Amino acid sequence: MDMRRRLSLARVPAVATMVVVMLLSLSSSLCVSAARAEQQRHPVVLIPGAGGNQLEARLTEDYKPSSLVCRVWPLVRGRGGWFRLWFDPSVLVAPLTRCFAERMTLSYDADADDYRNAPGVETRVSDFGSTSTLRYLDPNLKLLTGYMNTLASTLEEKAGYEEGRDLFGAPYDFRYGLAGPGHPSQVGSAYLQRLRLLVESACAANGGRAAILVAHSLGGLFALQLLARSPAPWRAAHVQRLVTLSTPWGGSVQEMLTFASGNTLGVPFVNPSLIRDEQRSAESNLWLLPTPKVFGNTTLVVSRSHNRSYSAKNMTQFLRDIGFEQGVEPYRARIRPLVEALPEPGVPLTCLVGTGVVTVESLVYGDGGFDEDPEEVVYGDGDGTVNLASLVGPIKAWSDSPTQVVEVVELPKVSHSGMLNDKSALEQIIRIVDSINFNTTSYHQSS
Repeated sequence: MDMRRRLSLARVPAVATMVVVMLLSLSSSLCVSAARAEQQRHPVVLIPGAGGNQLEARLTEDYKPSSLVCRVWPLVRGRGGWFRLWFDPSVLVAPLTRCFAERMTLSYDADADDYRNAPGVETRVSDFGSTSTLRYLDPNLKLLTGYMNTLASTLEEKAGYEEGRDLFGAPYDFRYGLAGPGHPSQVGSAYLQRLRLLVESACAANGGRAAILVAHSLGGLFALQLLARSPAPWRAAHVQRLVTLSTPWGGSVQEMLTFASGNTLGVPFVNPSLIRDEQRSAESNLWLLPTPKVFGNTTLVVSRSHNRSYSAKNMTQFLRDIGFEQGVEPYRARIRPLVEALPEPGVPLTCLVGTGVVTVESLVYGDGGFDEDPEEVVYGDGDGTVNLASLVGPIKAWSDSPTQVVEVVELPKVSHSGMLNDKSALEQIIRIVDSINFNTTSYHQSS
């Protein structure tokens, strides 16, 4: 009996210790939460990638539909005739896929040296400044079309951000791109101006604290151009850090597949040939072709029917041989000068990149030419969409600059789109944001 009593009494200090530890842990957690609640945060601006936000369209009397189906679809009531062009699940239905493609198609106006919508098609991006159109591509299909919602929600729940107060979104018409010096780019340049004003207003609304730009994929290229085209005093006053997620600094080999034979990007039931011309017409897709700066003379595509191989250095020949002659001059005059110069951001930079995911590295087309799928696909390292060389190659040059702060975080087995939902990626983003808001030094420790 005495032994049992001694054992029972012996447990008391252990239990008491556990209770104290739990209370201290809870107290610490509450203190952190309170600190986050009281902390004056640097505003965050989310910049999506290609296809990463909703896009609306309206058809005018100049629109010439290719079929009766396209003439009557969609049945628009109200809203001034505006309807959601991207993303709409009707694209999965073959007759409507063609309607979608002809409305998304751009054309290059050689006289104006710029890109235009198809005749009779007006487009717009709604709710600029809000994250609403980049959280879900179709608000009626949230489970299937979530894009930046997990990231935005994590910033709200884990770091105390609030939509419209210190959390903002910068959607854009992702079909358009930018051009090198001396060439107009009306839509792309207008977006950079809107983005600049959004950053300025976000800073002003948050006590003058500089913004954190968080950009996915193509959005990182737009963010880089915003910084490169802004004077150093503006950058220092308005941008605390650029955080890029899966940005293709030197393009992607998969983009050559898109131009050659079409790419459904994993969307089921869609015939790639129905959307190939539309994909070729997008100015931003030319921007995403592999660059000589990163890929050099490496053979990326082989065509047996043409008895020719293609690298990033003879891209104009590739465009001719696939039957896209109208893309040759815009690429040569507008895109090549843009990608040959890859200026450092001029603000602290953190790049999150996925590795260890099989990624298209080269393609072999047979005697059937580019109208057929490639006979052979060779895979290499990357994030499933962008090659590792493009994800990290250009950053190495920036790392050598004495004035450029660069942090690279490699995340094994995290895919291009998974970067927006993966737990380890989200933890890294919160780490970066917290280190800025709490004014602490935090660097990723490789395992």
